[in-house]
Amino acid sequence: MSNYKISKLQVTNFRNLNPDIISFSNGINCILGENGNGKTNILEAINVLATKKSFRKNTSFPQFLSIDGGKPEIIFSSVFHNQNDDKISYTSKMTTDSILWFLDGAPVKKKLDIKIVFINPFDSYGFHNSASDRREWIDYFLGQLDSNYKKNLSKYTQALRFRNTLLSKKPSKFKEQIMASDGELSLLSMYLTARRVEFLKEIEPYIADTFQKIFSEKHKLEIKLDSRIINLSAVSVQKIFLNNLETDCERGHTSYGPHKDDYVLLFDGLNSFDFCSLGQQKMSYLSLLFAYIELFRYKYMSYPIVLIDDVSGELDQHRWRRLVEYLEKREFQVLITTANEKFKEELDRISGANKILIKNGSVIH
Repeated sequence: MSNYKISKLQVTNFRNLNPDIISFSNGINCILGENGNGKTNILEAINVLATKKSFRKNTSFPQFLSIDGGKPEIIFSSVFHNQNDDKISYTSKMTTDSILWFLDGAPVKKKLDIKIVFINPFDSYGFHNSASDRREWIDYFLGQLDSNYKKNLSKYTQALRFRNTLLSKKPSKFKEQIMASDGELSLLSMYLTARRVEFLKEIEPYIADTFQKIFSEKHKLEIKLDSRIINLSAVSVQKIFLNNLETDCERGHTSYGPHKDDYVLLFDGLNSFDFCSLGQQKMSYLSLLFAYIELFRYKYMSYPIVLIDDVSGELDQHRWRRLVEYLEKREFQVLITTANEKFKEELDRISGANKILIKNGSVIH
């Protein structure tokens, strides 16, 4: 797996950003400026370039497009370096209905496989309050680590969509069609569940260790999968689908499967949603993200690019100071935004940190 780091970015017609060339260092990059000036838009532009998607929910091309843009297209021009320090020119042109990619000026069919982790402590609320957010979190990050998981999740989603269409429209002999296709759905369910359990076992040793390193507090943190089909055979899983078939017919959709499973984050053995303060929930969520980054490093001997959006407003002064110390000792490329003056002072103390000042969408040198 290639270890990409971004060194330059220029975007045209993206939100409020002017087409300035922004330069990044391999280490910590501090993006500074008042709220509403475009700090988060820089992180979002990199995320869209790398993944085709925003980290903001329900956001697509019309929202990305600058209101001042004359042409309905967005151009991302960038320079990346790989693990051999080779320079790669990478351009993407996005319109309403297409995305084109160019490597060193030549068109390519696939985008670069750039791994990104976006961190915002505010997302802790969604993670702790919404089962769908927890499933989405696991599916996204496990999919980054394991392309087979991503492919099989896509197959499961397609099979589930087909099943739900039959259940809602009820064509002739739809039950027979469902029972005939439930074999494949059961095998995919077994695979996804087993891989999720394995992933949680892999990440668990890193969570408490990361929590202590960042926040200097020792707690036992675990994340568990809440599923009815752990360790079941394909026949047993298929029986669950069959037993639920009448209920599914009444409801018009599939009432149970891996798409309905949930995760529980345990803090010293207790459900963090029920028993932790908001501060502890945010710290647990951050520790989970940084634990994932360490697991990524362990498995692939490389790091993703880490985008951190204004943690200073979500943590107290002592805790974000510890976070800065933690980041200073890491080897991954970090882009971190803040409008907090005290937090800026902490970042200023980091030797070799690259500072990028943004005002009204422009880079101020």
